[in-house]
Amino acid sequence: MVGQSPLSPGEGRAVLLEPFVHQVGGHTSMLRYDEHTVCKPLVSQELSFYESLPLAMRQFTPQYKGIVSVHLKKDSLGNLTLMASPGLGQPEGCGRLDSAGGDPAVTLWHKRKWVTSTSTEHGVVKRSHTQVTRTFRDSCPGKMLLRTDLQYHSDSLLEDANGNQPERKSYNPWGLHCHRQHLNRMSSKHNENKLHQFLLLENVVSKYSFPCILDLKMGTRQHGDDASEEKKARHIKKCEQSTSASLGVRICGMQVYQADTGHFLCKDKYYGRKLSPEGFQQTLRQFLCTGNQLRTDLLEPIILRLKALLSVIRKQSSYRFYSSSLLIIYDGQENKESTAALDHHLPFPKTHGANPSRIDVRMIDFAHTTFKGSKSSPTSHDGPDHGYIFGLENLIKILQNFSEGK
Repeated sequence: MVGQSPLSPGEGRAVLLEPFVHQVGGHTSMLRYDEHTVCKPLVSQELSFYESLPLAMRQFTPQYKGIVSVHLKKDSLGNLTLMASPGLGQPEGCGRLDSAGGDPAVTLWHKRKWVTSTSTEHGVVKRSHTQVTRTFRDSCPGKMLLRTDLQYHSDSLLEDANGNQPERKSYNPWGLHCHRQHLNRMSSKHNENKLHQFLLLENVVSKYSFPCILDLKMGTRQHGDDASEEKKARHIKKCEQSTSASLGVRICGMQVYQADTGHFLCKDKYYGRKLSPEGFQQTLRQFLCTGNQLRTDLLEPIILRLKALLSVIRKQSSYRFYSSSLLIIYDGQENKESTAALDHHLPFPKTHGANPSRIDVRMIDFAHTTFKGSKSSPTSHDGPDHGYIFGLENLIKILQNFSEGK
């Protein structure tokens, strides 16, 4: 752990943390610290991984930016928010949201308020957003992600009578779902003055206007070495009943910008768990389709990036990336016709274009990752993570088949 003297909640001007709207998977709440930084609750094993990160792996993981102290805050109406205390643990160059260089997107994020409403039917989580969204739309149309009629119900991810999950055509609600659960857990267990430590990490999708994200749970085993027998049995069952066992990879969540409708199509982990190997391939193909065309131009750069990662993983002796995820990312407006139209309306310059940076592949979530020398996990393994390698090899094969027209 990093030795720090966290500031008390009353010191300095705190940073309001917001749900990260591009979180597509996982169960831990990811929060937006500033335009280029997200944060999540600190787990000692994940911190140990980032502090001991092999140089070869750094291009495939988010940049670790430090630790920040976070506390709950309740207003007069009982609405809960999370505040990060500036000072020690704040990443160098990360300004507070209220002084973020005049970027309208950042300013508006600071103004948004997400609230929990326990008295509303179905536990609705609402956002006071009409005026903010209108300004957001007028100020930066290139980043228009939210519909003005949007609200998220806790039962909205349930299936219909036939066991099917409806496809979503708005932004992904999963981050807000995780955030609401996290706030409820924190408020029930801790008082407002309790300080919590959060990891500060690079926002790997900040450079994309319409980030299409695929969250893949990698490997044939998901439980950590420290898992109880009950948890171990539960995770083994999930793997056996999903493509984790047959392919070494399963879909944990995704969002794909649909250029023809202007909204995101979203899937969550419950959808991914039920897929057969054939269904996995169909959904992977769907991830590469932006509504009216298959993005075949992305296949080669994604395959090359995955092969580079595979080469690195094969050399990491003793590492086991249990329950970690792999993100594949691209911009939903990254084709010639739509990019030209988009650039005409954007009030800010695009930092990426027709080059390899238009796609990205990143490993995330290392709370159960173990390796030789880890203080948090005394168990030591030999050789590379063959379950992870099995998943990567199958993923590459499927994408190569797409490239060959199969």
